[in-house]
Order: sequence, then structure tokens, then C-alpha cells
Amino acid sequence: VQLQASGGGLVQAGGSLRLSCAASGRTSILWSYGWFRQAPGKEREIVAAVDWNGSRQLYADSVKGRFTISRDNGKRTVYLQMNSLQPEDTAVYYCAADGYYRAVLVGTPNSWGQGTQVTVSS
Repeated sequence: VQLQASGGGLVQAGGSLRLSCAASGRTSILWSYGWFRQAPGKEREIVAAVDWNGSRQLYADSVKGRFTISRDNGKRTVYLQMNSLQPEDTAVYYCAADGYYRAVLVGTPNSWGQGTQVTVSS
């Protein structure tokens, strides 16, 4: 299984970015996905998670109301729409997947993609 994250970049505070995570290989539409981030000097944290059909979602308090996770099972792609970006959102963002939603929630999913850098300037 390969997870390819893309869409990061440099944006001014208040701007938007949309991250994409494309899955390939032996994937399953039943997988749950999550977006995590790690800022310099900080531990990795979960940003958002979604179960296989989108009926359950979780957001970190710091991004509620600004970020939206979604998925397109036909394209085997998960998205993270990030609006009203702030400098504190600067981090490397990772997508991850697991057959169990809880594994994503607790930060132990089986599959991880490479990170994509998001930098928000003030």
C-alpha cells in the first residue's frame, strides 16, 4: 500500500490549501483515514480522521470549523481542506490509513504516507 500526499505549500495567514492523499496498491474502501501533522520541536498530532463511509469524523480542537476532511472512495483519495490558515498550522502533514477507525484515532495506523510541508506566513 502506498499513500501519496500532495498539496502542501506556502500560504499567507488567512489563506487556504487543500491536501490530497491518494492510495494505491492493496487498498480497501473500508479503510479509515487520518491526517496528522508535526511541527518542528513538537510531537506528531492528529488533525482529522474519517471512517470508511464518512459517517464518523474527528477534528482536533485547534482546527475545528476551519479544516474539513473528506474522501472519494471511487478515486481512493482523501482530502483535507484547510481554510483560515494560521502560522501555528505550519507543519509537515501526513496522511495515514488503517482498517480500524480507532487505530487512526489513537495514532497507530498501519500505513503512512510521506509528509507534505505546509508553511503559513504571518
